[in-house]
Amino acid sequence: MTAPARDGSAVATHRVVLTGFGVFSSIGVGAAEFAEGLRSGRSGAKPITAFDTEGFAHAKGCEIVDFEPEKWIRNLDVAELGRASQFSAAAARMAVEDANLDLDVLREQRGLISIGTTDGESFDLDQLVESQIAHGPEKMDSTIARRVRAGRLSAAVAHELGLTDVEAVTIPTACAAGNYAIGYGFDAVRTGEVDFALCGGADAMCRKTFAGFYRLGTIAPELCQPFDVDRKGILTGEGAGVLVLESLESALARGARIYAEVLGYGLNCDAYHQVAPNQSSVARCMALALDNAGVKPGEVDLVSAHGTGTKANDVTEARAIREVYGAAPPRTISIKSMLGHTMGAASALAAIACSLAIVHRFIPPTINHTATDPECEVDCVPNEAVEADLRIVQNNGLAFGGNNAVVILGKYEEHR
Repeated sequence: MTAPARDGSAVATHRVVLTGFGVFSSIGVGAAEFAEGLRSGRSGAKPITAFDTEGFAHAKGCEIVDFEPEKWIRNLDVAELGRASQFSAAAARMAVEDANLDLDVLREQRGLISIGTTDGESFDLDQLVESQIAHGPEKMDSTIARRVRAGRLSAAVAHELGLTDVEAVTIPTACAAGNYAIGYGFDAVRTGEVDFALCGGADAMCRKTFAGFYRLGTIAPELCQPFDVDRKGILTGEGAGVLVLESLESALARGARIYAEVLGYGLNCDAYHQVAPNQSSVARCMALALDNAGVKPGEVDLVSAHGTGTKANDVTEARAIREVYGAAPPRTISIKSMLGHTMGAASALAAIACSLAIVHRFIPPTINHTATDPECEVDCVPNEAVEADLRIVQNNGLAFGGNNAVVILGKYEEHR
């Protein structure tokens, strides 16, 4: 295979595979526990404790209550890292260990670290603003102030793992950022620009984002119910998903376990509205991804939807899916029904979920479901997982401002 180089010439391309996962979510930590949570339809919903919820009529979310960063972060001072950076660095180390990669070998290779986020370290920013208002800027905690820069989500990975010959970027395209990060890594590995990539997303619960969605009227009182006729909105969540991308040749040479293959991706930004999705733009992004992957719509076995559980998103996304796939689209699920909306981590965690579904031959359910909204018209696999032999899966990430990102993943097959 070849692809155009920057000077217009053709360069050989590599198949890109996923060989390691780092997972922190409210329904499971690590690939095995996360797969178990997905298959069983586990819910991460619980009362929020991360910040003071006084004054909100309802305040449930999908918080990680047992996170122990010291178990994974061994070279950095945990106190110098914000919670999102802790998630990011911990998930990256977990992914490298899951891939059975030797860090001494990685340190001699060219690499890429791309981490997507919506909020960066907004939890710490919340604290600084509160302190400034109450006591003045001179009383702001300098340690917390040093943690605020969003660039630390990727830089912390490099520092923690001792990687120096890497590009470390934090991608701030909100709720589609995880897929953006994967697409960036896919291009870099595919063209041989780097030998490996650590890609994904991370975000921590914060008052700012919860309050913003609450003021928009899109926070559900109890449950997230994507595509349901009685859906009432999102539940905010937190966590991180980091994926190891490497060339197929590299994976085979070292006898690595291959979870799945990245077949292609699509990106677009319509700038249609600050918060409202645009059907034609979402459909266009899906078409771009399928074309980039060389996949026909009839070959796709499952769509992992953005599926937030809001009135506007679910109808628009379902209609866009039908615009691309016709009257009988693939089964279309939303794992946000289980682990909430993890913002910049959402599509990265969903990409891991898609890969685990391929490996373990099942389709995760959309839980909390009573009846499908007639305006959505998709089979969302309500409440119970189903067994399935999945070859190709589409993973949607849609963000405010019309930032859309779709990744196509496939079952690894020797000849494709």
